[in-house]
Amino acid sequence: MKKIIFCVFCLALINLTMVCESVMAESSGYGVSLGYGQSKDDIDIYRIGVKKDFVSQWFTSATGYVSGYFELSYNRWKGSEDEINGAALSPVFVYYFDRGNQTVRPYIEGGIGLAYIDETKIQGRNMSTNFQFEDRIGVGVAIKSFDLSFRYMHYSNASIKAPNDGIDIWIGSLSWYF
Repeated sequence: MKKIIFCVFCLALINLTMVCESVMAESSGYGVSLGYGQSKDDIDIYRIGVKKDFVSQWFTSATGYVSGYFELSYNRWKGSEDEINGAALSPVFVYYFDRGNQTVRPYIEGGIGLAYIDETKIQGRNMSTNFQFEDRIGVGVAIKSFDLSFRYMHYSNASIKAPNDGIDIWIGSLSWYF
């Protein structure tokens, strides 16, 4: 049910941005994001973040360009009997498929960041260390000042200490740039 409510909310916001042309003002490059996802072993993931776009664009072509953003996030992983709170900072590189249409820009993204979690065990998984790496790949679409994305995220300690159970997450996010 949570997934359905989240999807309906995202679709309503996208519709609102397409109807209201005046919503989009020149963006400051800062944004906020909300996300919800699940791991394969039914750990609910809640995420809130602050984003800052890169100033530069690279490899500009007729198809698009590379840019990106930094994201600082608070994450809450909730299992059936336990939970983890964490913070992460990630640089994310984005390839925008942009053919001169600044209103709708589909993209692919990838990044590796650092995370700190307050507990190392959840739902029978042993993450072993409080410091983790946050890996991500995803797809999305930027529509005016909103951004809807779906990504795969992986947290692990890169075998710095055993055991390294890690966690795999599928997460949907909605961002708003102001």
